[in-house]
Amino acid sequence: MRFALLYLIMATKSAASDLTLPPLTEQDPQPGKRAAVTTTEYTGTKVHHLIALPDDWTPNWKALGKSWPVIAEYTGNYFPTSGSTGEIEGASLGFGVSRGKAIWVVLPYVAKDHQKNEITWWGDIDATVSYAKTNIPRICAEFGGDPKRVVLCGFSRGAIGVSFLGLHDDEIAKLWCGLWAHDHFDGVKVWTAPWGAPLGRYREEASVRLRRLNERPVLITQAHAGDETRRFVEPIAPKNVDYLTIDMGALYGNFPNESVKHSHNDRWPLRDCAATNVTRAWFEKITTTDKAAK
Repeated sequence: MRFALLYLIMATKSAASDLTLPPLTEQDPQPGKRAAVTTTEYTGTKVHHLIALPDDWTPNWKALGKSWPVIAEYTGNYFPTSGSTGEIEGASLGFGVSRGKAIWVVLPYVAKDHQKNEITWWGDIDATVSYAKTNIPRICAEFGGDPKRVVLCGFSRGAIGVSFLGLHDDEIAKLWCGLWAHDHFDGVKVWTAPWGAPLGRYREEASVRLRRLNERPVLITQAHAGDETRRFVEPIAPKNVDYLTIDMGALYGNFPNESVKHSHNDRWPLRDCAATNVTRAWFEKITTTDKAAK
């Protein structure tokens, strides 16, 4: 489906209950729960990722010839106004779309001291990129993730991160069969120096990253009107990029409310609505093809 800034409006504010995130567990990764994993490289630190296995996952997946798509996620910054904690435990985009039918991984930003997850911006950029390069293939090999069907998504900081980190170099770019960014995108506006300013240099560097897409599918969703993102992205990546604007006021009513604090949120995929249906259809489409990541 191709759509240029399709504006989706819910007919009602919906009193329906939202999908509940899988509970956290201190046990090993398993279906129906989010397990915290500290890798051997970070033993003795608080650096960790989360993983939730599909509902139909089984330990003998290899003997059965089974595999699953993977959705990896980067969270937003610590931003109390919107309810974003910056912690990987606060993520919800990936589960809202995959709903127990894929391996869901929430990746950390490795802090500069390499002792914890960073809750504001990138931490050590090289270490954060290296973490994904090491652990996405490792997770696929250990739990049956299909390396040809790995999608990277992110909210706010993470929406910038799907390109800033996910297309950082050719090696990491090859991990993904598609990217999904919600609220913000790499190169669109000026951010914190030195990585995001001045705008001219930042856009030049972001353009280099975007060219690593090699026509992979991209979904860019946003909760605000305007075509600034499309005007930046389209000349560089004119193919296979979908744009979706979501009317959060129509979906949730006034803010804050019992579900979300702000229109800038990553909780909307937990609610059955037109935007969620479109996003899930996009995810299912790009993870049911035989195309490998380029």
